Amino acid sequence: MRLATWNINSVRLRLPLVLRLIDAARPDVICLQETKVPDELFPHGPFAEQGYRHRHVSGMKGYNGVAILSRRPFAAPAVRHWCGMEDCRHIHVKLEKGPELHCVYVPAGGDAPDAKANPKFAHKLRFLDELTAWWRGQATQKPRLLVGDLNIAPLEHDVWSHRQMLDVVSHTPVEVDKLGKLQKAFGGVDVARAFVPHSQKLYSWWSYRARDWRASDRGRRLDHIWADPALAGNVKRIAILKDARGWDQPSDHVPVMAELG
Repeated sequence: MRLATWNINSVRLRLPLVLRLIDAARPDVICLQETKVPDELFPHGPFAEQGYRHRHVSGMKGYNGVAILSRRPFAAPAVRHWCGMEDCRHIHVKLEKGPELHCVYVPAGGDAPDAKANPKFAHKLRFLDELTAWWRGQATQKPRLLVGDLNIAPLEHDVWSHRQMLDVVSHTPVEVDKLGKLQKAFGGVDVARAFVPHSQKLYSWWSYRARDWRASDRGRRLDHIWADPALAGNVKRIAILKDARGWDQPSDHVPVMAELG
């Protein structure tokens, strides 16, 4: 099974890019974040034509939104809401003869890493806490995957400069600590770093603000694939499709892919 996760930053605006990914990489399952479209306007037709006959979406106008597009059948589609908000950030399904798959979009958190002064940052921390508490209460025997834009670059070499990013939202110690607790509660392996040493720089996001994103290469690894330990052993390959950042009208994120045997 080939699995792709991508913060597409508007699935209708960037539908040609998703179709280009399909043509180039032929993923069996695609998880999208920041689709920015209410469910009734989601572009189901083009994906059905490409063989993604099984789709689970949760979206809203202009903000957030998540989707799972699959060539293989799935059961038990569900939507989860956190922080008392129905803001379309977490869906999951049970793939036929496969794992339970969670597609998650963690709040970005705004600009100031101060929960008292910045409600967006407070929301991000609460979201992580609630998701962690929920996972602690879940049975752990089923095979499972969690993928998505988690909006945190946890490791030193997941950002272009660890020292300069320590007080920047997405790499602050409090966020990294909470993401670690979430990963422990989920019981998952960070499969990208199972293939790429921690000492090597690895990014999945480059800011729109950079005049030349490739030359400056000031990236962050915000997009993740976690697998339970047994399932992680079946991962054959991981790829971060950096060139997608240079496609026409790109997202600021690029697809992250895993191939499971």
